[in-house]
Amino acid sequence: MLAADAFGVMPPIAKLTPAQAMYHFLSGYTAKVAGTERGLGKEPQPEFFDLLRLAVPARDPSVYGNLLRDLIAKHDVDCWLVNTGWTGGKYGTGRRMPIKVTRALLTAALNGSLRNADFRTDKYFGFAVPTSLPGVEPHILDPVKTWADKLEFDKTARALVGMFPEEFCEIRSPGRRRGPRRRAGSEARGGVRAGRSML
Repeated sequence: MLAADAFGVMPPIAKLTPAQAMYHFLSGYTAKVAGTERGLGKEPQPEFFDLLRLAVPARDPSVYGNLLRDLIAKHDVDCWLVNTGWTGGKYGTGRRMPIKVTRALLTAALNGSLRNADFRTDKYFGFAVPTSLPGVEPHILDPVKTWADKLEFDKTARALVGMFPEEFCEIRSPGRRRGPRRRAGSEARGGVRAGRSML
């Protein structure tokens, strides 16, 4: 799955749990930047593709989310989130993710070698992020290390996580909820229902 994080705080690649993969499949994140969108100011704006809330979906979106979950389990596949956005700062300060880094990471994901890497858990997004890969400078894999101002990175990362829908935060931090509690019952039992992602 792809994202273009114009805030420069997401890792260039992350291994997703099945729940995270379901979320990003149904409500994927990217960002709008000046020059590509009319009426947009200088600051990037987060954008979520919200399949669950489309006015007239072709089918109940939960069908697709649950199908993805079942296929991941059946075939024991790894799901990856690739960030082709910015590094070293947000749009206007940082730079685009080097294409050779994206190619190296995609190649390693596709040929299976990335599965054997050592991983850390990103403290902002909860993703499993590789700590090293031959041919890729290790600091690029840890976005905070690409920023000169570490405090500004922390502020920007926390602000971006705060813009994500409630469901993402519940996936990121199981057991720690933001906002009203869900009703008990079938919708809380590991699946997706129309209108909300219940993962």
